[in-house]
Amino acid sequence: MALHVLTGAGSGIGAALATRLRERGDDLVLIARSAERARELEERHPGSVAVVADLAVPGALADAVSQAVADERMPDQIDSLIHAAGVVDLGPVGELPVSSWEWQLNVNLTGPAELTRLLLPALRAAKGQVVFVNSGAGLRASPEWSAYAASKHGLKALADALRQEEAAHGVRVSSVFPGRTATPMQERVHEQEGAAYDPGAFIDPESVVTAMLTVLDVPRDAQIPELMIRPGV
Repeated sequence: MALHVLTGAGSGIGAALATRLRERGDDLVLIARSAERARELEERHPGSVAVVADLAVPGALADAVSQAVADERMPDQIDSLIHAAGVVDLGPVGELPVSSWEWQLNVNLTGPAELTRLLLPALRAAKGQVVFVNSGAGLRASPEWSAYAASKHGLKALADALRQEEAAHGVRVSSVFPGRTATPMQERVHEQEGAAYDPGAFIDPESVVTAMLTVLDVPRDAQIPELMIRPGV
């Protein structure tokens, strides 16, 4: 049995992962952006603990984690920290407002960096691992994807640096790069692109989760620094 701290458990890949981890008996601490969301997550994933900490406000995460520790809702040893939360807002550079840049960079990059920093002592204590759910946009940028791609390129850089820094502490770091996956985020992307959405045309979140479980479960004599998941043929 392992203990995982997971963001993004409310929908998509994060929700599917939370379900699979609980089904096999692992313990979960789920990061929620509000008290209402925390209650929903605890009801949806019985036996889990939800901690209110909004990634969109990175400067408030330290107080949120400190409170969770004081309330004994955040353990002092963590087997994995999994960053599955993410937001997207498309638009050309010439039209994308600064608020959109700030929102995407905070939730997709700065928030994960800060949460990781805060939980590193617990990860080191368990010789745990950090898993970042990235994107194909973290490897290349397309028109109207500038802010999202920038946040995901940054997330890859964060993982690459962290992996080298934490090797001496026994903490493994992995980046997972799923292709387009049938999630609510993908539906939002199609709305913004003005395209019809057919979930059957994309990767099933369960397939991504199956691959992620391999990343989490690989024995200590090995690690998977990066994993790319693309649609089948």
